[in-house]
Amino acid sequence: MSKRIFNEFQRRQLENNPNVSHVSDRAIGYQPAFKVKAVKENLEGKGPKAIFLESGFDLGMIGLDKPNECLKRWRRTYEKYGEEGFLEERRGKGSTGRPSSKALTAEQKLEKAEARIQFLQAENDFLKKLEELERQAKKKK
Repeated sequence: MSKRIFNEFQRRQLENNPNVSHVSDRAIGYQPAFKVKAVKENLEGKGPKAIFLESGFDLGMIGLDKPNECLKRWRRTYEKYGEEGFLEERRGKGSTGRPSSKALTAEQKLEKAEARIQFLQAENDFLKKLEELERQAKKKK
């Protein structure tokens, strides 16, 4: 996320660019096709700033360092996942998180489950106490 904050005029101007998928007050989302095209052109030797300028971006508005940052990140994604890396979402609910580096024994699984049970029981007890306090506060009114 950038330190720059886009005003309404700037957001509208960025949204009119066909290479932009969405704009918030601090972030620009780029179309996957633009990312693929930009990475391929960059790998052929074209500079990040030239790619963004030819694609209709105002570097004064988005920042002079933004093209370099974006292409650095996009090249890593391209090298790791290929073009598909830009088309599928790998963040959020669908992500399984960082996998465990070691397999758990049956004893470790049991300990982990017992700890989770204790945590959930404590959470339930807390919520019951909270509800009781809320009931008492309503009675006093």
